[in-house]
Amino acid sequence: MRNFSQTARVVVKIGTHCLSAGATVDSGYIRAISRQVAAVLEKHHVLIVSSGAIGMGAGELGITERVTSITMRQACAAMGQPLLMQEYRQAFAERGVKVAQVLLTSDVLANRRSYLNLRNSVETLLGLGVVPIFNENDSISTNEIGSAFGDNDTLSAYVASKIDADLLIILSDIDALYDADPRRNPDAKPYRTVTEITPQIERTAGAAGSAFAVGGMETKIRAVKIARRAGCAVVIASGREERVIERILEGEELGTLFPAEPRMSARERWILNSRPSGRIVIDKGALKAIRAKKSLLPSGVLSVEGVFDHGDVILANDTVKLVTSFNNVELENILGRHSSEIAGILGSGKRDVIARPEDMVFLDR
Repeated sequence: MRNFSQTARVVVKIGTHCLSAGATVDSGYIRAISRQVAAVLEKHHVLIVSSGAIGMGAGELGITERVTSITMRQACAAMGQPLLMQEYRQAFAERGVKVAQVLLTSDVLANRRSYLNLRNSVETLLGLGVVPIFNENDSISTNEIGSAFGDNDTLSAYVASKIDADLLIILSDIDALYDADPRRNPDAKPYRTVTEITPQIERTAGAAGSAFAVGGMETKIRAVKIARRAGCAVVIASGREERVIERILEGEELGTLFPAEPRMSARERWILNSRPSGRIVIDKGALKAIRAKKSLLPSGVLSVEGVFDHGDVILANDTVKLVTSFNNVELENILGRHSSEIAGILGSGKRDVIARPEDMVFLDR
């Protein structure tokens, strides 16, 4: 038996396959989810990441084929999101539980101030006994402008990371991670516990499937990596299993468990999971120094790429993410210079380092 008795905060990601009933949402399934969540709220805070908005909007418009156009996906999401939330509100109201809608773009989590505001809002909702329901703000976020998460598996992992969840439950149309595709190979065997994401595990990942779903097993494995680094365990299980949420939290060995790694600090997780606003190249001496927990000095910077402000997360040598003390123009003016020269070049009141050790996270950690 698994032991989730000390699990305080749980994120439940519900996939499109689970929610769908033809071209519309399965209202009965959402009521079943509300019953399960209500049953565990005395012991656990629960947050939901829900797919389904684009599918509901498409159904409302009579669209049955896969929606690929960005503008059409945005239109379907804009129509479907309020319909989806109405389903959740009605289902949870029957259980005496209130829900709140939280729409996100990756920009919200990348910006330190908006991320902290979001975190405070979510903490307040949980304190009031409200179940937050997250979805990507598909009506405005796009890959072209860099504001999209791309899929709700990834979104759920970021939510779990940002709000210090202990467990992420990813509910899908497949009941576990297998050593081969069980839909094609009848001899495929499920993994019950995976302690390390090896190349072999990654090779078992599948592709996206349905007309309205985006993620496949590949996106789920990527989500597992993000969540585990945040100290959050992950279970991938079938969303159609009877009382699946309750039974997982009771310790039943459903699906595949990915145990948590040692938890990073909230600031480290924010740095690691933020999209870099720019990039710098530093010399070997500087890289060696920051690996030894020294500050990054302008004398070690060789070049600057992109447009960014002080306080933004940038990438150095594709090896480390850091919070820069200078914007791109300032960095270009002081690169290769000694720290003692900064005040003379940029004026007083500026820091004498680009980033301190606590402002940096190595990607190969």
